[in-house]
Amino acid sequence: MGGPVLFFAMAYKTVLGGKMNQDEKKAAAASESIRFVETGTIVGVGTGSTVNFFIHALAEIRDRIAGAVSSSEASTKRLRDHEIPVFDLAEIGRMDVYVDGADEANPQLQLIKGGGGALTREKIVAAAANKFVCIVDDTKLVPVLGTFPLPVEVIPMARALVSDQLVEMGGRPEWRDGFVTDNGNDILDVHGLRIDDPLKMETEINQLAGVVTVGLFARRPADVLVIASDSGVETTEAWSVNPVI
Repeated sequence: MGGPVLFFAMAYKTVLGGKMNQDEKKAAAASESIRFVETGTIVGVGTGSTVNFFIHALAEIRDRIAGAVSSSEASTKRLRDHEIPVFDLAEIGRMDVYVDGADEANPQLQLIKGGGGALTREKIVAAAANKFVCIVDDTKLVPVLGTFPLPVEVIPMARALVSDQLVEMGGRPEWRDGFVTDNGNDILDVHGLRIDDPLKMETEINQLAGVVTVGLFARRPADVLVIASDSGVETTEAWSVNPVI
C-alpha cells in the first residue's frame, strides 16, 4: 500500500488592478486570509511584517471572534493594542486556524520561517491549528528552499557546537548577534544550503544536541498558501488522499 498523495488546487483568484509594491501585496494577502477566520473562534496569529497587516485586518472584525493565540511578544502587544483578547495556548489546546507569513515557500507548501526569530513558538502554534494559512507575496515563492538563510534556535551554551555540526552539513551558520528569542535563546542563520529534502533536513537538524528547533516547516507545512502578486491574489490549498491500491 502506498502512502498518501498530496494534491493541490487553486481555490480561486482575486484579480487586482495595477502594479503593487511589496507592502501592498502583503496587505492584499492578509486581507484575503480573513475569509478563513470563522465567527466565534480563537485565531492563531503569527509574527512578522505580513502578519502585522493581518492583525490590522483582524481588528476590523474583532467583535466577531473570541480572541487570538499569539506566537510572539511583539504580536501579543500589537493584538492587545487593537483590543483583541489574547489567550494562552496552554489553556486553549487546539484552534481552528493559524495565520502566519513565511520567508520562503516551495510548491509543496513547505516553508522557511524564523526571519523574525519567533520560529519555535510559531511551530508550536502551527502544530496546534487544524488549518495553517500562510500569507505571502510572490517574492517568497521558490522552487527549492534555501536561498533565504535557514534560522535555527539554539540554547546559548550549544551555539559553537551546533555551528560546527551545521558546517559539516554544508551550511555557513552566522550567529544573529545581539538578538535573543522570546525563549531566551540564540539564533543561527544558516547560509548556503540547498534544501532538496526539507523533511529529512528538518529531522536531522532538530536532532542536534542544543537545537531548540529549526525554521523548516516541512513536517507541518501550510494547508493554504495565499499569494499576492501584481496580477491578483491566488489561494492554493493542499490535501492528502489515500491512493488507489
